[in-house]
Amino acid sequence: MIKRIKLRTLLIGGITTLFFAVLMGRVFWIQVVEADFWQAHAEKVWSKKKTIPATRGKITDRNGDILAVDAPAYTVAINPQLIHDLGIQDDIVKGLHEILGKKEDELRELLNAKNEDGKYYRQREVRREGWKVDQEVKEQVEKLRDDLEKKYEREDVGIILIKEQKRYYPKKSAAAHILGYVNREGEAVQGTGIESYYDEELKGQDGSLEYKSDGRGIEIPKASEIYTPVKNGNDLQLTIDYTIQYYIEEAMKEAFAELKPISMTVIAADPQTMEILGMANMPTYDPNEYWKNVDQKNFYNHAIKSVYEPGSTFKIVTLAGAVQEGLFNPNDSFMSGSIRVPGQTIRDVKRSGWGAISYLEGVKRSSNVAFVKLGYEKLGPELLKQYVDEFGFGQRTGVELPGEAKGTVSPVYQADYAAMSYGHGKLLVTPIQQVAAVAAVANGGKLMEPHIVKSITDPHTGETVTTQPKVIREVMSREKAKEVSGYLEQVVSDRKIGTGRHAYIEGYRIAGKTGTAVKPAKGGGYDYSKQVVSYLGYAPVEDPKIVILVLIDEPSNSELGGGTAAGPIVKKILNQTLQYMGVPKQLDHAGNQAASSTSGAKAPDLSDLPVQQAKDLLASKGISYATLGNGSKVVSQFPKAGTYMKSGQHMYILTEEGQYLNVPNVKGQSLRDAMELLSVLQVSVRTVGEGYVVDQQVAEVQGQRQVTLVLEPLGKELVEEEADPAALDEDEENDAEAADQDDSGSSSP
Repeated sequence: MIKRIKLRTLLIGGITTLFFAVLMGRVFWIQVVEADFWQAHAEKVWSKKKTIPATRGKITDRNGDILAVDAPAYTVAINPQLIHDLGIQDDIVKGLHEILGKKEDELRELLNAKNEDGKYYRQREVRREGWKVDQEVKEQVEKLRDDLEKKYEREDVGIILIKEQKRYYPKKSAAAHILGYVNREGEAVQGTGIESYYDEELKGQDGSLEYKSDGRGIEIPKASEIYTPVKNGNDLQLTIDYTIQYYIEEAMKEAFAELKPISMTVIAADPQTMEILGMANMPTYDPNEYWKNVDQKNFYNHAIKSVYEPGSTFKIVTLAGAVQEGLFNPNDSFMSGSIRVPGQTIRDVKRSGWGAISYLEGVKRSSNVAFVKLGYEKLGPELLKQYVDEFGFGQRTGVELPGEAKGTVSPVYQADYAAMSYGHGKLLVTPIQQVAAVAAVANGGKLMEPHIVKSITDPHTGETVTTQPKVIREVMSREKAKEVSGYLEQVVSDRKIGTGRHAYIEGYRIAGKTGTAVKPAKGGGYDYSKQVVSYLGYAPVEDPKIVILVLIDEPSNSELGGGTAAGPIVKKILNQTLQYMGVPKQLDHAGNQAASSTSGAKAPDLSDLPVQQAKDLLASKGISYATLGNGSKVVSQFPKAGTYMKSGQHMYILTEEGQYLNVPNVKGQSLRDAMELLSVLQVSVRTVGEGYVVDQQVAEVQGQRQVTLVLEPLGKELVEEEADPAALDEDEENDAEAADQDDSGSSSP
């Protein structure tokens, strides 16, 4: 018996000893061998980490108007378990359906969803309709929740609002193709605009806070913390002006509804810096609701991605090359109608031509033959190709937007070079390339890199990096560029034969060129029922502030050319924009702008000519003029006969002696123009201030008339009053509308 007790004791003691040995071994294994692993595990249990989301940088226009910004958002969620416990499924489904527009059967599916344990979920987000909704929708959901809480006398009815943030575009569809968009996950969608191109700059870096907690997850006071500060994204200021962008898009909407094209593109830029002032495409989309656009073409930025045969807007490059090389004489003549080049006959839009006409008339009429002779024959294929390359075609411009195309310049045969001289053939260009090229003519010969970001600012340090204008190269001399501007101005101001006359605005000097490019047919040749029409111009000619391109792809009426389709759009945008910029209208004695002058024209002798004959002579030479007095013959003129006139200079025709004429209104004119006019009238002039004339007072000082001109810088309000009709002879306006003579890419073998 005792022996048995001893054995039991020994057995129990052995088991106990073995248990403690195993236990100590396990403790040793955990605390020594696997110490690092369990220490890390404990840290995970004790430590908590909160992510502090960075705020994405805001995007503004050049004046600080916000175009894109992070804004509060709210995600709607439901508690299916609580809703079922309360038995209010029908109320929840009906209410959220009416507010969010989510289908009732989908809401019921959310409500009835169960987890792996077969229990209803405690929280389910109402995706996508209830995901990151705005303040207005949030308030409607809150009202629904409050109403149900009152109805069922409960503090919680299972509707949850989770505060978040989302990207918000306050101008809606304005500048959508420039901005791009950020999706609901907070990611910039690649290839869609500034949001994508500058994503790294804009998104910043999230911060974090690591802290110790107890077993219930509550932060332990005074426990060590590791804080990584948040770095918010940089702010971007764009070069675009929202007001100009608004003018552009409003004009486009009206024209798009009327013309019903495949697409429409407008670009406006400052030719002196190549800052983009506005850029838009139709059709477009609202980046706040990007998911509603099922058609991907609405997201396409044709301004930088699409390539076209440009048609006659490209003739500006040919003209610039010919003028720069001294090969363009506006008074030389050629036989219009058709011209034969190796392998091809090229024809004007008027196949029979206009007979023997001057090259200047050929420019006004947009004669294909004129430009083939200038580009293919006079410049020659090699030099023509050199100018095309120098003006930046076949190369990306470098504008800060994703997906820019470079186009192609690949002539092979002689006929290709001939076609290239008037914007057809083996030539594909982007709209942004055309704007940059014509801006080089407008600004005096400098090809500049276009840019759309004006500055980038670090919101933490305030440090700002500003984009500086970048000259790529000089493509022509300032003097020759001014000469080209003079010829292009006449394309607009000649309202009888100028193809650009539909963009003429009284008081503003506008240079322009129309284009009507017939699209290639699938089987070869051209399909004359499909064309790309455009208008490219700048203003004011004497000091260009804006260059603009309007391009319309396949207007429903294939009979419309660039002048009739795109010209009125250009006119509307320029008229609003120039006034918004504070550019004063240049007025003659009658308060109207006369026809514009050519660059370097020699003043003809008008002595003793009948007034009407003098007017006709000046109009035929493209010289602007103003008549003063009520006589029937020319008494004197200014400038004098034989004087070389500056670009934009007026000819003043006096039909009475100057001292007998009333002093006309010169408000809105530059000091130079006002002085020229008043000197003809033998009037003494006194000036106060600098800039443009905003007021004038006529007085008699010691028996002599004296005019005091009050001047203020550009941008001040200019008060325009009607001139004294007794002192002025208003010219009759020619309202005759000739058939539109825009060019086409017509050619036949």
